[in-house]
Order: sequence, then structure tokens, then C-alpha cells
Amino acid sequence: MKYSNNIKWFALGPVILALGVFIGSHYKEPSMELGPSVARAAKIDPQNIFVKIAKEQTPAVVNISTKQKIKAGGRAGMPDERMREYYDRFFPWHREAPREQVRQSLGSGFVVESDGYILTNSHVVAQADEIIVSFGDGHDARAKEYPAKLIAADPKTDIALIKIEVSRKLPTISLGDSSKLQVGEQVMAIGNPFGFAQSVTVGVVSAKGRVIGAGPYDDFIQTDASINPGNSGGPLLNTRGEVIGINSAIYTGGGMTRGNIGIGFAIPIDSVKAIYDDLKKGKVKRGWLGVAITNVTKELQDAMGLPDRKGALVSQVIESSPAEKSGVKRYDVITGLNGEKVLSSSHLPRIVAAIKPGAEAVLEIIRDGKTISISVNVGEMPTERKRLAESKRSEDLGMVVENIPAQLAERMGIEGAAGVVVTNVAPGSPAGTAGATAGDVIMEINKKKVRNIGEYESAISSAKPGDSVLMLIRRGRNDLLLVLKLPKGK
Repeated sequence: MKYSNNIKWFALGPVILALGVFIGSHYKEPSMELGPSVARAAKIDPQNIFVKIAKEQTPAVVNISTKQKIKAGGRAGMPDERMREYYDRFFPWHREAPREQVRQSLGSGFVVESDGYILTNSHVVAQADEIIVSFGDGHDARAKEYPAKLIAADPKTDIALIKIEVSRKLPTISLGDSSKLQVGEQVMAIGNPFGFAQSVTVGVVSAKGRVIGAGPYDDFIQTDASINPGNSGGPLLNTRGEVIGINSAIYTGGGMTRGNIGIGFAIPIDSVKAIYDDLKKGKVKRGWLGVAITNVTKELQDAMGLPDRKGALVSQVIESSPAEKSGVKRYDVITGLNGEKVLSSSHLPRIVAAIKPGAEAVLEIIRDGKTISISVNVGEMPTERKRLAESKRSEDLGMVVENIPAQLAERMGIEGAAGVVVTNVAPGSPAGTAGATAGDVIMEINKKKVRNIGEYESAISSAKPGDSVLMLIRRGRNDLLLVLKLPKGK
């Protein structure tokens, strides 16, 4: 998954501790029974509502610190693997043994159930070997520490649920309704920026529904409340003291600064409530149609005679998927689902994901200028690994490809709509190692033209285990050559 270079996930760290050296490195509606809210403070100036909120809700905001043990090779200063191999070959006496390093990071979270359930960001606790939760007293961030267990993490929404074992009832914060949030409404952020425990900042909702390229369900709240590295996972509160978002990312403008410049992003709390019960069970299940979709551009609207540019245009229907079984076809424009209007291709996945697998849904579709309705039995979204494995030879190269839509081929200047487009690349796979990325268009394999998935599979199947495969790809307006090595024993 790619993110804009200007959007930063801001859990503090990582900080690398190795061989006694300290190296700083910046970190490039369910049924929920909530515990009792924090006791109301008495005799607070009613004219300053945020003083009241800060006193009531700050005790439920926690500091989260993590440790991750990693094996580091001896050539930490040589990012190029070939250079490391060259160096070790000709200077073997300078080889260094792998070292164990400890990566540390800091973030925030907040208690939602009095028996110890805490919400935070997935990226705060991802791959952590140790999670420590601290209840600060406003001065000492480590006043009260507890080891925490990761219950579940959902990288697609950047949400995680952790739990600590306590013998007392903890203060909690109530969850609000982010759908009622309005642009211009005042909000408060509480967290641990740069490790400063339980810091409070105030701002407004600058925008809603922001898509920043963080994941498939982008729907961020934008705020100018000052949030910085370490605020990640902390609550964004409305004037009623309810959580309406979880702080997750900041925009840095592409400069050297790591801090806030007035543009921060929070995950709407409604997105969190929708998966909370699944998180408690340890796994998030989402609805799935099995279509590849794109936005309706002005050119597509004119070419297809569509009334407007709303909806999601189907560019491919996955074989044996719920969509195919229900009769959805390529070039269908999905304009509604269960009575809710579909505004764009980024809107549809969020609606579908919220539907429980196995439920029946009704799609509103424009096909050949006519509006029709199709009933579909929503399936369960397969895991990334399963989807890669199901793409025939994808397990060999580690990427998923689809036929390129004619309109996209024309826009990219690809003759005769020839080629297949890469939609997913598994990290560490032959494709990933060679530098392939989602969005690449494969036009030739071993100097033979590839016009569709059939020709792609045929070309890959003709290669032998351990062979190197030469691929001509188009990335943007540039043609590139990549060499992918097939694993042995396919």
C-alpha cells in the first residue's frame, strides 16, 4: 500500500537502541457495553466547555509504548543488497554478524470499556513484541503502567483493540456519532505528542470525507487541532465530550518538519463502531462483491451517455465472485446499494464492507442507458494472501493482474488496449523485489506482447522454475524493463 510522502503516520519513533547506541529515526453498530464515564468535575466555568471536557476525559487517555525486536544485518549503511553481497565477497574479513536491535515507539489510546479495552491505531502497535500502557497524571507519563495484549488489528482502517488486566474499573470515554459532525464544529484532541502526556489542543473540523491514499476505506475527518507525532491513536472529541474520531495522520507539506502545520486527519468513529464487535472476536469480517471499479470521468460520461459522473464503473468482474453469480457485468455503473447512493469508486467499498457476509443486498445499476436492480448475496472479503493465491500463477510472482480497461489504455496511449494492469503486489515477492507496483501495465513478457490475462498466464506458464522473466511495463508515461526471477520448484 502506498501513501503520499506528505502524509505521515505519527506514532513517535521508531527509536533504535543497539549496542548501547541511541539512534533517533522518525516514523517515515455493534453492541458495545461501555464502562462508566469519568466522573463529572464540579464547579467548572460553563463558558469554557473545553476546560470541563479536558478535566472529565483526560484520565481515560493513555500513553502506549511498544518494543519490537528486529534482526539487523552488518551492513546497515548499505541499503542495496547487491552492494552488500559485493562487499562481503571481496572483503570477507569485514563481515559483521547480524545484531538484534530494539525498535521503540510511542502513541496514544483511550479506554472504551472499564475492564481494560483500549482503542488505538493499528500502526501504533503493529508487529510489537511488547506493549505497555501508561496512565499519566499529567506530569509523569509512566505514573501507572500495565502490559497490554493485542486483541485485533485492522490495517485497512488503521484501528487496533488492545486490553490490559486491571482489578478496578477504569475511566472511559463515550463514543459519539461522527455522521452528525459538521464542518466548522469545534473539536478537541487529547494525546501524547512527542511523549508529553495528556496534552490537549483545540480546533475545528476543517473538512469531512477526505481521501488521502491511506487505504481502501479512506473517509477522514480533517482538523486544524494541533496534533503531532505521538498523538496517533488518541481521541478527537466534540463539544459534548464524545469521541468522534481517532487521530491517525498529519500533513507535513513535504518539508523537513515532523510536526503539525494545521492539517491533521482522524478516522471517523462510526467506522470504528462498525467493526468493534469483530475486533473483540479477533478478526474483522467485511462484505465483498468481487468487482474492480473506477471513477466515472468526464470522458467516460460522454462516451457512455451517462446523466452524471456519480457512481462506480465496473472495469472487471472477478470469476466466481458474488457479483458474477448475480449477473453484474463489465461497464455497469453501480449508482446505489440498499437505497444508499454511491457517489464514487472510493465510496462503494466502504458501503459494501459494512455489510455482513451472507446478507442480501440490492444494487442499482445503469446498463446500456437503462437503470436496473440486481440482488446479490454479499460474500466475505478474502485475505490478501488468499486473493494472491487464487490468481493462478500469482503465487509464483506475487502479484495480481487484471485486464486493462479500454478507456485506461487509450488514456495511457497503449495501442489496441493491449496489456494487463497490476492491481496488487505482495511485499517480498519476486514482483515486489523487482520493483513492480500497483498501477503498472504489463505490455510484454520475454519480448512477446501481452494483450490480456490469458496471454499473460500463458507467457508465465511457459517459463521454468528458477528462470528470469523479462517484463516490459508502462508506468505513467514511461516504459520500463523489469526482471522477475521465478522461485525454484514451482
